[in-house]
Amino acid sequence: MDKIRWGVLGTGRIAGDFATGLAAEQDAEIVAVGSRSQQTADNFADRFGIPNRHPTYEELAADPDVDIIYIATPHPLHKDNTITCLRAGKAVLCEKPFAINSAEAQEMIDCAREHGVFLMEAMWTRFLPHIRDMVQRIEEGQIGDIRLYQADFCYRAPLNPERRTFNPNLGGGALLDVGVYPISLIHHLLGGPARVKSLAHLGETGVDELAGMLFQYEDGALAVMSTAVRANSPDSLLISGTQGEIRARDRWWTPSGFTITRDGREPETVHPDIIGNGWNYQAVECGHCLRDGRTEHELMPLDESLAIMRLMDGLREEWGLRYPME
Repeated sequence: MDKIRWGVLGTGRIAGDFATGLAAEQDAEIVAVGSRSQQTADNFADRFGIPNRHPTYEELAADPDVDIIYIATPHPLHKDNTITCLRAGKAVLCEKPFAINSAEAQEMIDCAREHGVFLMEAMWTRFLPHIRDMVQRIEEGQIGDIRLYQADFCYRAPLNPERRTFNPNLGGGALLDVGVYPISLIHHLLGGPARVKSLAHLGETGVDELAGMLFQYEDGALAVMSTAVRANSPDSLLISGTQGEIRARDRWWTPSGFTITRDGREPETVHPDIIGNGWNYQAVECGHCLRDGRTEHELMPLDESLAIMRLMDGLREEWGLRYPME
């Protein structure tokens, strides 16, 4: 493979972010886009210089020029869109949350494994340089054993029942939209918790507008997280260990940096250089997998995506939040 040839399924804001990021890479290019109409496909293709424009998702999946497809549609469409592409023999990078629930996620994973095709959840944060540096330092024991993890991802949006954020028919609510970020990171660091407690406020449309989550691990470590779509927060991250701590502030899930403080040493601030807008890092890793013939990536394996979906299923069950399509 010379360049990895990408297709983009969906033409919304996130699809644009992905296309912008991929433009910074030399060994990958977007060659096709699929939408629900020719006009929207053409508009997106004109914006990013994409040659192949398809008015249906099925036509994109059948495009022989495409190696891998990025799924950028709303949450409830992830499963069907992914399976359509996998059955057509296309590798898939599916935007988070992986699916609406774990049952859907299992169907996607089963399909990928049945057809021997690459599939990964697009948790872009895991592949950002500062997160990878942070995780490596923790794995090396630089702050000792993790005892406390505090992370939030909250924003305040105006209430609009038709907007995806608040619409239960589109999988709305804070948890699947942004709460998945702090949950995914702590799962990456410590695995699944032994005990889970949570509280949420369900708004007038029935989705979670605000939630707090507490995970405890077998060794006693605690993870305290909050997420919201109707309230702002510092959007900070603290990982405190037995020999030091790591702090990241101001949108820790985007390309940024962190400060590590270790016992007996001066604090060290880390700000890795960034290529593109950050969305490209996960795409590059997908390309490595395709070239190597791998069907999963070790940093975001399918079984972990499934475990995270099960965790979020349990949280929603505790809150009494069930989507119409379930």
